[in-house]
Amino acid sequence: MKAKSKEKTGKENISCADVKCPFHGKLKTRGRTFEGKVTKKFPKRITIELERMVYVRKYERYSKSRIKLHARLPDCLEKEINIGDLIKIQECRPLSKIIHFVVIEKIKSEEEGK
Repeated sequence: MKAKSKEKTGKENISCADVKCPFHGKLKTRGRTFEGKVTKKFPKRITIELERMVYVRKYERYSKSRIKLHARLPDCLEKEINIGDLIKIQECRPLSKIIHFVVIEKIKSEEEGK
């Protein structure tokens, strides 16, 4: 999976000194992947919001629910990703109390979506 991510994003030519970068550092990704919209951006992390359908057994119907996930933003992708972009994140080892995911690629920017 790591090699495929490098080919898609083309980040193998750019080097960054970030140890927790899945492309240039030692961080290994595993597990689940999600696609979501960026709602907040911080210096080393972002918050994305996902909508999912949850089955309510009592009413035998589905209801929409939103979850927020925090993901580590590598230095090599920091200038490309802005609020409103659609991105892909993948699970990694716990990096802090709330960060358990890392940004893999940018799918669509906010301007392309409009």
